[in-house]
Amino acid sequence: MAITDILSAKDIESALSSCQADDSFNYKSFFSTVGLSSKTPDQIKKVFGILDQDKSGFIEEEELQLFLKNFSSTARALTSAETKAFLAAGDTDGDGKIGVEEFQSLVKA
Repeated sequence: MAITDILSAKDIESALSSCQADDSFNYKSFFSTVGLSSKTPDQIKKVFGILDQDKSGFIEEEELQLFLKNFSSTARALTSAETKAFLAAGDTDGDGKIGVEEFQSLVKA
């Protein structure tokens, strides 16, 4: 499954263009612009499955750093500060990674 099966290419392009500069990524506005915050829990779960590159059931810090590349291979990697802030926002149980329920809560925040 491709991410464009769930999200429109136009919305993805718009969301990525809003965070091209280093340290300009904001997960709330990104999720809103890309249209993810208006998707069903099942659709959000499917996107989580795409973002979980190693299929561990979690999105770890390394996968978060490459978060934008899941939407476009030409997108930049998140900076260390962006990655840590993103992880801190999503990791509600403090285990150092984001599970599917945490991701759904983060998207809907």
